[in-house]
Amino acid sequence: MTRVYLADGNHEERSALRLLLQDLKMEVIGESADWATTIVQAPGRRADMLLVDWNLLPRSPHAALEELRKACPAALVIVLISHMDARQQAALSAGADAFISKGETPERVAERLRTVAAGVLIK
Repeated sequence: MTRVYLADGNHEERSALRLLLQDLKMEVIGESADWATTIVQAPGRRADMLLVDWNLLPRSPHAALEELRKACPAALVIVLISHMDARQQAALSAGADAFISKGETPERVAERLRTVAAGVLIK
Protein backbone atom coordinates (compact mmCIF):
# COMPACT_ATOMS: atom_id res chain seq x y z
CA MET A 1 0.00 0.00 0.00
CA THR A 2 1.35 3.43 -0.96
CA ARG A 3 1.89 5.68 2.05
CA VAL A 4 1.05 9.33 1.35
CA TYR A 5 1.69 12.52 3.31
CA LEU A 6 -0.70 15.32 2.30
CA ALA A 7 0.20 19.01 2.70
CA ASP A 8 -2.39 21.58 1.62
CA GLY A 9 -3.56 24.72 3.36
CA ASN A 10 -7.16 24.29 2.21
CA HIS A 11 -9.11 21.94 4.49
CA GLU A 12 -11.76 21.13 1.87
CA GLU A 13 -9.14 20.25 -0.75
CA ARG A 14 -7.25 18.09 1.75
CA SER A 15 -10.48 16.28 2.61
CA ALA A 16 -11.29 15.65 -1.06
CA LEU A 17 -7.76 14.41 -1.75
CA ARG A 18 -7.86 12.18 1.33
CA LEU A 19 -11.07 10.52 0.09
CA LEU A 20 -9.60 10.08 -3.39
CA LEU A 21 -6.43 8.53 -1.97
CA GLN A 22 -8.46 6.16 0.19
CA ASP A 23 -10.50 5.13 -2.86
CA LEU A 24 -7.19 4.33 -4.57
CA LYS A 25 -6.26 2.12 -1.60
CA MET A 26 -3.47 4.49 -0.60
CA GLU A 27 -2.82 5.18 3.06
CA VAL A 28 -2.80 8.80 4.25
CA ILE A 29 -0.18 8.72 6.98
CA GLY A 30 -0.21 12.41 7.85
CA GLU A 31 -1.53 15.82 6.90
CA SER A 32 -0.56 19.41 7.42
CA ALA A 33 -1.93 22.81 6.54
CA ASP A 34 1.35 24.77 6.57
CA TRP A 35 4.96 24.41 5.51
CA ALA A 36 6.48 24.47 9.01
CA THR A 37 4.37 21.50 10.11
CA THR A 38 5.08 19.66 6.87
CA ILE A 39 8.85 19.89 7.15
CA VAL A 40 8.73 18.75 10.80
CA GLN A 41 6.19 15.92 10.50
CA ALA A 42 6.74 14.43 7.04
CA PRO A 43 10.22 12.94 7.65
CA GLY A 44 9.05 10.82 10.57
CA ARG A 45 6.14 9.33 8.64
CA ARG A 46 8.24 7.37 6.09
CA ALA A 47 6.00 8.34 3.19
CA ASP A 48 6.29 6.84 -0.27
CA MET A 49 4.71 9.95 -1.75
CA LEU A 50 4.43 13.57 -0.64
CA LEU A 51 1.56 15.64 -2.08
CA VAL A 52 2.41 19.29 -1.52
CA ASP A 53 0.37 22.30 -2.58
CA TRP A 54 2.50 24.81 -4.52
CA ASN A 55 0.97 27.67 -2.49
CA LEU A 56 2.22 26.06 0.73
CA LEU A 57 5.87 26.37 -0.30
CA PRO A 58 7.88 29.27 1.09
CA ARG A 59 9.28 32.06 -1.08
CA SER A 60 12.01 29.88 -2.49
CA PRO A 61 10.25 26.75 -3.77
CA HIS A 62 13.49 25.24 -5.02
CA ALA A 63 15.15 25.50 -1.59
CA ALA A 64 11.99 24.25 0.14
CA LEU A 65 11.69 21.19 -2.09
CA GLU A 66 15.41 20.51 -1.72
CA GLU A 67 14.98 20.61 2.07
CA LEU A 68 12.00 18.26 1.80
CA ARG A 69 13.95 15.84 -0.42
CA LYS A 70 16.82 15.75 2.06
CA ALA A 71 14.38 15.06 4.88
CA CYS A 72 12.45 12.42 2.89
CA PRO A 73 14.92 11.06 0.32
CA ALA A 74 12.92 7.97 -0.61
CA ALA A 75 9.61 9.75 -1.23
CA LEU A 76 8.26 10.95 -4.57
CA VAL A 77 7.36 14.63 -4.43
CA ILE A 78 4.18 15.62 -6.26
CA VAL A 79 3.30 19.29 -6.37
CA LEU A 80 -0.36 20.29 -6.51
CA ILE A 81 -0.91 23.39 -8.62
CA SER A 82 -3.98 25.57 -9.07
CA HIS A 83 -3.45 26.72 -12.63
CA MET A 84 -1.83 25.11 -15.66
CA ASP A 85 0.47 27.98 -16.50
CA ALA A 86 4.05 28.77 -15.64
CA ARG A 87 3.53 27.06 -12.27
CA GLN A 88 3.70 23.67 -13.99
CA GLN A 89 7.19 24.31 -15.28
CA ALA A 90 8.19 26.04 -12.06
CA ALA A 91 7.06 23.04 -10.00
CA LEU A 92 9.12 20.65 -12.07
CA SER A 93 12.16 22.88 -12.28
CA ALA A 94 11.98 23.45 -8.52
CA GLY A 95 12.57 19.74 -7.98
CA ALA A 96 9.19 18.05 -8.02
CA ASP A 97 8.92 14.56 -9.50
CA ALA A 98 5.52 15.37 -10.96
CA PHE A 99 2.68 17.81 -10.73
CA ILE A 100 -1.09 17.49 -10.57
CA SER A 101 -3.47 20.29 -11.38
CA LYS A 102 -6.19 20.86 -8.83
CA GLY A 103 -8.44 21.83 -11.73
CA GLU A 104 -8.42 18.33 -13.20
CA THR A 105 -11.36 15.97 -12.80
CA PRO A 106 -11.19 13.54 -9.88
CA GLU A 107 -10.81 10.71 -12.39
CA ARG A 108 -7.80 12.38 -14.02
CA VAL A 109 -6.23 13.15 -10.63
CA ALA A 110 -6.73 9.50 -9.64
CA GLU A 111 -5.15 8.34 -12.90
CA ARG A 112 -2.10 10.54 -12.36
CA LEU A 113 -1.73 9.39 -8.75
CA ARG A 114 -1.92 5.73 -9.79
CA THR A 115 0.71 6.32 -12.45
CA VAL A 116 3.06 8.11 -10.09
CA ALA A 117 2.55 5.48 -7.40
CA ALA A 118 3.45 2.81 -9.93
CA GLY A 119 6.80 4.54 -10.36
CA VAL A 120 6.17 6.15 -13.72
CA LEU A 121 7.07 9.81 -13.35
CA ILE A 122 4.89 12.22 -15.29
CA LYS A 123 6.79 15.22 -16.57
